[in-house]
Amino acid sequence: MNKYFYLAIFTLICQVSIAQQIKYVTKNNDWDADSLGNHRVVLTLQNANTHIAKAVIAWRRNDYHPELKQLFVVDSATNKRVMNVFVAAITREACMLYFEPNTGDKKYFVYYMPYHVDRKSNYPNVKYLKASQTASGDWLQTIEGSKDIEGAKVECIQSVNAMNSFYPMEVIATDTEVKNLVQQNAGKTYLVFPEDRLNIIKMKHDLPQRWITNGAQSVFDGDAKRGENYSYQLGVYPTAKDLSGVKVSFSDLKTKTGQVISSKVMSCINNSGTDYKAKSFNKLVDIAKGEVQAMWCLVNIPSTVVAGTYEGIVTVSAKNAETTKIGIRIKVGATAAVNGGINEPWKETRLAWLNSTLAQQNDIIKPYTPLVVKDNSVALLGRKVTLDKTGFPKSIQTFFTPEMTSFSAKAKEVLNQPIKLIAENETGAEAWQPKGLKFTETQPGTVKWTATNTSADLQMDVNGSIEFDGFAAYTVKVTALKDVDLKDIRMEIPFNKNAAKYMMGLNLKGEKRPDNYEWKWDVAHKNQDGAWIGDVNAGLQYSLRDENYVRPLNTNFYLQKPLLLPTSWGNDNKGGINISETNNYVMVNNYSGARSMKRGDVLYYNFTLLITPFHPINTDFQWSTRFYHKYSSLDSIKQTGATVVNIHHGTPINPYINYPFIRWRQMKSYIDSAHQLGLKVKIYNTVRELSNSAYETFPMRSLGHEIYSTGKGGGYSWLQEHVADDYIAAWYVPEYKDAALINSGMSRWHNYYVEGMNWLVQNVGIDGIYLDDVAFDRITMKRIKRVLTKDGHPGIIDLHSANQYNKSDGFNNSGNLYLEHFPYLNRLWFGEYFDYEKNTPDFFLTEVSGIPFGLMGEMLQGGGNPWRGMIYGMTNRMPWSDNADPRPIWKVWDNFGMHGTKMVGYWVETNPVKTNNPEVLATIYKKPGKVLVSIASWAADDVNIKLKIDWKALGLNPATATITAPEVNNFQQGAKLKDGQEIKVEKGKGWLLIITDKK
Repeated sequence: MNKYFYLAIFTLICQVSIAQQIKYVTKNNDWDADSLGNHRVVLTLQNANTHIAKAVIAWRRNDYHPELKQLFVVDSATNKRVMNVFVAAITREACMLYFEPNTGDKKYFVYYMPYHVDRKSNYPNVKYLKASQTASGDWLQTIEGSKDIEGAKVECIQSVNAMNSFYPMEVIATDTEVKNLVQQNAGKTYLVFPEDRLNIIKMKHDLPQRWITNGAQSVFDGDAKRGENYSYQLGVYPTAKDLSGVKVSFSDLKTKTGQVISSKVMSCINNSGTDYKAKSFNKLVDIAKGEVQAMWCLVNIPSTVVAGTYEGIVTVSAKNAETTKIGIRIKVGATAAVNGGINEPWKETRLAWLNSTLAQQNDIIKPYTPLVVKDNSVALLGRKVTLDKTGFPKSIQTFFTPEMTSFSAKAKEVLNQPIKLIAENETGAEAWQPKGLKFTETQPGTVKWTATNTSADLQMDVNGSIEFDGFAAYTVKVTALKDVDLKDIRMEIPFNKNAAKYMMGLNLKGEKRPDNYEWKWDVAHKNQDGAWIGDVNAGLQYSLRDENYVRPLNTNFYLQKPLLLPTSWGNDNKGGINISETNNYVMVNNYSGARSMKRGDVLYYNFTLLITPFHPINTDFQWSTRFYHKYSSLDSIKQTGATVVNIHHGTPINPYINYPFIRWRQMKSYIDSAHQLGLKVKIYNTVRELSNSAYETFPMRSLGHEIYSTGKGGGYSWLQEHVADDYIAAWYVPEYKDAALINSGMSRWHNYYVEGMNWLVQNVGIDGIYLDDVAFDRITMKRIKRVLTKDGHPGIIDLHSANQYNKSDGFNNSGNLYLEHFPYLNRLWFGEYFDYEKNTPDFFLTEVSGIPFGLMGEMLQGGGNPWRGMIYGMTNRMPWSDNADPRPIWKVWDNFGMHGTKMVGYWVETNPVKTNNPEVLATIYKKPGKVLVSIASWAADDVNIKLKIDWKALGLNPATATITAPEVNNFQQGAKLKDGQEIKVEKGKGWLLIITDKK
């Protein structure tokens, strides 16, 4: 074969063919994309009896190195692959191939991006088949010089469905076309292509053929409605050099009759916006030469404008290049948009949500109460903080009973002494001179204060705040007044021993706090910057930060975006934490080690606190609110006794992960029917990854890494073919071909998320959300709780977490990681990969149950351990797995009458029912005249135990009381027992006993 011959012929043919416009057709999943690929070329032959057919395909592919990828030629009549195929020449722009047709068959398909999925999972990795020669040598010899070659006509290029189509914005311009365009605009540093919102700019590295066909435009024409959140794009393409500091500015738009749309309602989301904390920001954009940057422009057209054609100028400028002016002409019709047009999100009308400040006002959320300031103390629900003159807490009190079901009149003190920041020089501690504590804000939801402290060498400016839920934030600025050498700067938190029984965090699972413990920073591998230390009814979580703190990724992706080592606390890994117990208190010493500071140097020793518990546990909610975790027939769900349906993603009414806006009408119909049956419906919707079906995918990609994380790409075929590069592939649902991308962390997507939740409550009627791990902070959590509970909606939130204590998640505890969200949850579901068999009661209590924080939970992995779960009031959730059926225990609850009972856990010293074995624990649920006793064993073997009952405290008469074990399917056999009788408890199991006074 003379390859030069074919390349020369190919070049000549391409000069003709490239200019031709190929028809693009969308099919309805007519073939198996996972074996043939998402795209095919349709070829037809006039002469069906030829032995050699030749096709020149000007496919204009946006993928790179097509010569390395296999292609299939398939006979449409037989659906069989043609093996005698010779690819004579192939580029991104075009291909010339020869194949041997089957006699009589005229129509052939060329599948040009076939792939295979290397693992069938929710994290697939698609590999494109490598090019290989399948033609026989004899047939290949017949091509050159043959006069019997039939030209195959390219009828069209087909995509397997609309989602996978490349047309029109991913059909590339040829190199020649681009060079000609640049030459036609010689002297310009860059070109600007105005584009309609319906033709979304997707490619970063190529110009679309559409821009060549249309030519460089200096005016944009668009159509809008009155009151619409209108948008358009400006594609900026540097031709001469890299651009720095690109920004877009706007003039007013005016009609010929003098009507005006002010430039104040215009913005470019790439240049400005409002972040998730409601702070406005501005930024400039840098664009590399030869890259395409979409600049998305918003025009919030007032509803009061008069219909007409409004004209003005948009100016693109850069720090190192000339300005470019584009005329803008928007025809505003007489029709008014509904609520900004957000009912038509495919028109990108919801991009305005990215800058939303909805629910940012820090109003009180039930059951919390307004903050009350008196002297130097701040009182909040069940807790009280008294500030020292330094600005740090000197007293933290809680007012919860050990049972955690009500408040106590008697305070429990968390601290033994005030919290202190100690700066130690060669001669001892710097002597701080406080200049006074000053409250700067006293709102019902937030109280703020400042305090300045000086020493001979340093100044410490303390800015503190506390919110109604018990979250306190400190900014501690330490400034050197002169050059100084320091042996250490450390924060001492002295706990009372009875408020420091348990610990969770700093490389420890939830457990009894060790007497002595040492921890060092390791942010590259561990998502650890603080801990929770406390008892069931009093505790404190703290987190060490500095001014550069950024929330890391979590749930499988911590290592790709870990914590930043705080400059202050970390001090080049000299810092750490040691915990030591003395006779009457526990000292938690957060040290940063020796360092030198020059005059004027500043360090930020910031930290946060969460005072626990947040509120009493609501046991009646636990007994009456029963979750069903599957999309099923509502009648069948009703019959189970469940009261709340959790609708996961990947279901017919919620198919796309974290984007429940496409099949919302079907969802609303289901929810309306559920409400008629007395059922509530919650949906899966969170932030961490986002479906590729989101209408706003590419506008948000234009924001760089603000919303989507940087990464190595890969994953499912759609991501590789359309997003192309620089992303992290996330969860994938094969049934719906739903391929998600990982979010970058805290961003304006959280504003959209809040608006979306509000829309779902108001328009679809959701009763709450099911969170599957959380990738947002407490600011967003408060906002969504407000919109979910607005206008009397129930706003139920339950949080499912997979165990985060592993390498991929940075060895953090789910409870510790998400504690800032606990004040707004209704139930925990911890959860996946939790071991209910090999962990201790302390682990159950602190990491799983939620009780020390005012919550109750449910079990997941393997159906949980029903005996151990019940001493915390937990069951499993149906119908997650075959053995996840809580109905037998629900039946016990109903027969006993759990509503109104008082729960007294084994952790309560005055619990009137105990066992004579410390490894077999008992919790009671008490009501007048009877009590339900839950017993669970952590003993290594089967054991015999006896109940130790304080009959007087129990309020029952032993002479007339009966003890029975009700028959409970898959739990226990029925039995009658006597006071003092030995009870056999099998390893890992337990009993439910009912003690009734028959008098």
